[in-house]
Amino acid sequence: MKKDLFILGIETSCDETAASVVKNGTEIVSNIVASQIPSQQRFGGVVPEIASRHHVEQITLVIEEALAKANLTPSDLDAVAVTEGPGLVGALLIGINAAKAFAFANGRPIIGVHHIAGHIYANELVQRMEFPLLALIVSGGHTELVLMEQHGSFKLIGETRDDAAGEAYDKVARVLGLPYPGGPHIDKLAHESDGEIEFPRAWLEPDSYDFSFSGLKSAVINYKHNQEQKGQSVNGAHVAAGFQASVVDVLTSKTLKAAKEYGVKQVIAAGGVAANKGLRSSLEKVFNEAEIPFYVPPISLCTDNAAMIAAAGSAMFVDGIRGDLTMNGKPGMPLTSWKK
Repeated sequence: MKKDLFILGIETSCDETAASVVKNGTEIVSNIVASQIPSQQRFGGVVPEIASRHHVEQITLVIEEALAKANLTPSDLDAVAVTEGPGLVGALLIGINAAKAFAFANGRPIIGVHHIAGHIYANELVQRMEFPLLALIVSGGHTELVLMEQHGSFKLIGETRDDAAGEAYDKVARVLGLPYPGGPHIDKLAHESDGEIEFPRAWLEPDSYDFSFSGLKSAVINYKHNQEQKGQSVNGAHVAAGFQASVVDVLTSKTLKAAKEYGVKQVIAAGGVAANKGLRSSLEKVFNEAEIPFYVPPISLCTDNAAMIAAAGSAMFVDGIRGDLTMNGKPGMPLTSWKK
């Protein structure tokens, strides 16, 4: 009988300290996440030095808990997969050095995983990928459309030219006086609103799949300032609804257009903003109408976690990809194919 493949995943690219064991690239055996949101909320965002300190405190504990919940020992593992980049360099280094120490001490191979590849492969944990597929990645630092023709093949066809969608959400939330992280609060306000303010959409060139949200962010800020200068009140729910409608409209329209142009068999969404109810609902509606299969992971697998890193690491392991102990953090790491 074929032996089961067990990969330990480690993720510390930003403010989540996470470890997970995934079986055969598709089955979560354990998935531990130590969140820093309560600590970072008082600053209105992630402070890199504080994030790194929290990772140092938590990394050994989450690895031990992941193995304990999986009822496995290090010798049962086939490899250790860790986020190599992109991300906060100090945070990345904590996970990478923990992974290297673990791999060296236990004689296991190590695999460096791109954070966005991890988000994409979170879908393998709920639905097997069919190629060619189109992935919409929406998170605090990334807004990208990626075409995949096979496992390990990534072709970037669209990306943000300025603010990522999640970054725009956090900045607008701050303007409206909402807590960090801003995305869930804007999403909640938008759904409760009985009206909305009309804000512009940045479509860019007719044939472009790139995104731009800085103009929308500025439009929201200018609207609020103009209302206040006139002595008029600002309805935060209406602003949130209008802002979200603009973001969702552009993301949905460009993804649908690209899916039709490239004739994909499947469309998937990934990243923290893929947890947004408004975006999920819009994508599900348009792709259902277009009769193109669409999938998005549960919310727990959209936000940063180590199961997605283990899933991507499993695919890399099967393809013979291995790292070594010279691995270092790559804060600006580009998404490149490991299979040509």
